Amino acid sequence: MADFWIANTVRDLIQGDVNEHLPLERIPLQGDVLGLGTTTSIDNGELTFLQDADGAATTIWKCQASDGGIRPLRPGDGSSHFPYVCFSGDATAVRTPVDLASLCEVRGRPLQELVAEAIAQLRHQGRLAEAPIYGLRLVSQWESLVITVASKLCMGQQRRNTAIASSAASDGSAARSIYQLLQHYRLAPEDPGDPSDPIRFLDRSLEWDCCGFFDTDPALGRVTIPDPHAHLHLHGCSTDLRYGGHLHHEHPGTRLASLQRLVLYPLQHLHQLVSDLAIEALHFRDGSAHFTVANRGAMDVSDVGVAVVVNDRYSGHRYLRLPWLAAGASETFSVPLQLPAGTHRLVVIADPEGQILEEAALQLNNRASLDIHLPDV
Repeated sequence: MADFWIANTVRDLIQGDVNEHLPLERIPLQGDVLGLGTTTSIDNGELTFLQDADGAATTIWKCQASDGGIRPLRPGDGSSHFPYVCFSGDATAVRTPVDLASLCEVRGRPLQELVAEAIAQLRHQGRLAEAPIYGLRLVSQWESLVITVASKLCMGQQRRNTAIASSAASDGSAARSIYQLLQHYRLAPEDPGDPSDPIRFLDRSLEWDCCGFFDTDPALGRVTIPDPHAHLHLHGCSTDLRYGGHLHHEHPGTRLASLQRLVLYPLQHLHQLVSDLAIEALHFRDGSAHFTVANRGAMDVSDVGVAVVVNDRYSGHRYLRLPWLAAGASETFSVPLQLPAGTHRLVVIADPEGQILEEAALQLNNRASLDIHLPDV
């Protein structure tokens, strides 16, 4: 059985202001590792997981929003912290090739429909285990292809998204609005030459090596947009390694020519990687509040606020901000407080604005309180 990890979700990402990150170093890339994701708001782009030529390892390629180009990621190059990424362990043992001759006509058919047909066939034949999410690799030839590449719109937004600001907007409509606003590129045999066409023509590189996921319950927004009909999320690179991005397979300007390869992977053990901030060791000594902010979760967090509140008076509270706190790390603070004699209630709160994505049960340790009794001198 193959394990599958999700660091944040697509639902989290499209809502914006994601301050949780998973570094490249925490993704094991030995063997056949499937995954996709997005890079940081400093250097936006899509992530595509491609197997190396010898099949012994997997390389993550970064697809650039500025020009649709690609490059392999290396630790320390400034793009190696991901606000959203999902990835498997080595899935070699569950690799299940599809007999392409068994599929009905391929040319011009929606890719999601073809993948669903392949899953159903293999399940019926007893060759594919039931799973909540299926990974896939494919090599495809396109008559025309529209791709999108994430830009600053998808992360670090200044809003929790215009599309969902209206109470009438659903998650699905918000996600569709996001994809409409991303940078689009067109690959085709010829440049359409239409100056009014908002989709920029890239090139004639129409053979693509792709990796992605088919979610049986896409409304959850785990690895696809939270839409009950959006089962397939696919990233890829042209086989000449010139271009890459999110395959807009449902776009009217996309038309499939053929499949050279399709492999499915049942991913049965799902793991959610989450953040968990905590205030620890709060005490008052020598006129100062002393405490530690710890990150007990599996995600690095950025731009974390910490409020120090005395006697529930927020007008005079102290406020600290941590630019970065890695998973498993902690930082200790000493905050001077000029308190008169008497009894005081001290409360320290990590992430008082609720900007860090934490499950409700994990938010209980975000605050610590202390009663202080100061005698008359």
